[in-house]
This record gives sequence, C-alpha cells and structure tokens, in this order.
Amino acid sequence: MPYGEVVTDRYRTLMLLRHAKSDYPAGVADHQRPLAARGEREARLAGDWLRAHTPAVDAVLCSTATRTRQTFARTRIEAPVTYVDRLYDATPGAVIREINGVDPEVETLLVIGHEPAMSSVALGLATPDGSNKTAAEHISTKFPTSAIAVLRTAEPWEQLTLSSAALVTFHVPR
Repeated sequence: MPYGEVVTDRYRTLMLLRHAKSDYPAGVADHQRPLAARGEREARLAGDWLRAHTPAVDAVLCSTATRTRQTFARTRIEAPVTYVDRLYDATPGAVIREINGVDPEVETLLVIGHEPAMSSVALGLATPDGSNKTAAEHISTKFPTSAIAVLRTAEPWEQLTLSSAALVTFHVPR
C-alpha cells in the first residue's frame, strides 16, 4: 500500500434532528423544559421514519436539555448515546467540532439538538453541487421541531468541514 492517506469508499450518514415540540411550564428554566404531548407523538414518528428510511444508527450525540433527552427516548432508536452539554445553545461550529470527535468506526450518526444550530449545520455542511436543492430550500425557510436533515459524506468525521457533505433529504414527521 502506498504511503499517505488511506482512501476509502465508505460513506457516512449524518442525521440532524431538532428536538420535538416542547412545553412551556411556568417557572421551568429553558434547559429543563419537557416535551409537549404533540412533541411526544412527533418524536415517535421521527424514530419510525429514521428506522424506515436511513441506515441503522451507530451512535447518537444529544444535547443535555430535557426536551432533547426526551426526544431521543421517544424515537426508540437503539444506539449508544453521548449527552453533550455543548450542544445546548450551540453555535454551528461547536456542533461540527463535536461531530469531528466521533469515533471513526461510526458510519451512521444521529445528532439531536436545537435551532438555529441544526439548520445552520445542515446548510453549512451541504455541498453546492450534489445536494438536494429542494431540501435546502425547505431548511432555509424553516427547520421545525422534530425535523430531520440527512447528509452523506465520504469524509471521515474528523475531517468533516463546511461544504463536505451532500444533503440527501429533509423530513418533517407529522
């Protein structure tokens, strides 16, 4: 084998899931806000859609907020989860740095977070050519609660940067 970088034809799938619809109970801090009844239903629908339309999830990065934890639980996705405080109120760069630290053996990653980071990460990672332009238009208009952006890349997680993944699809489970 020649010296230098290893070439791989293995693709990685990244799913960005915004938490499901949350409730606003009086006196509850933002970080502790739970899901609303509608959010519980939509999180289950998001999990059903992920299982039906994407590869099996190998790992999950999830914000520590109550609503993101509850969203993950209700998706019924069976995968190792890492709760990351930095994903709460995160900048797009912070989200990408967390993705860059994922184990290289992970092929399918689910990130559960918040707006406006989820839409910014999806659009920022999407290549201008090779991405689903309709999906990008929908994301740029609105990334509603429980929405899922699916991206695909040949880059190792540690090398994922802006414009290095194809935006495959965008789905809002309702």
